[in-house]
Amino acid sequence: MIREAILKDCPAMLALIKELAEYENAPDEVTVSLQEFEEAGFGNNPVWGAFVAEVDNHIVGLSLYYVRYSTWKGQRLYLEDLIVTEKMRGRNIGKQLFDKTLDYGKSKNYSGMVFQVLNWNESAINFYKKYETKFDDEWVNVSIELN
Repeated sequence: MIREAILKDCPAMLALIKELAEYENAPDEVTVSLQEFEEAGFGNNPVWGAFVAEVDNHIVGLSLYYVRYSTWKGQRLYLEDLIVTEKMRGRNIGKQLFDKTLDYGKSKNYSGMVFQVLNWNESAINFYKKYETKFDDEWVNVSIELN
């Protein structure tokens, strides 16, 4: 079952995010606390939304997104993470989560959805190629830590 995430899903969602970090060989990069994660999604000024995949009352996948603004294109959905726990991959759960997120963006009349994928993650790249995706090799990711 794919449904909108609720507050009580946060511990399971954060566990999936940590699983993803392990997969991406960056387990120490997840520094957000459960409290901060919950506040950011369900506090007074939520900055993210999510859909979860549930099988037998267990969260096995998530699609976490937020709205970004492009001065060229207007409001766009940004897909931060699309995760399916390793033992549940290959069962169409990722597709269902991705499609649900696309449908959400369309329902809000956003101009598009953007996301990133690691250049070595061939299974994810092949998954996204099934959609009308445009891969960009021009832009470089840049970040600055503020704390």
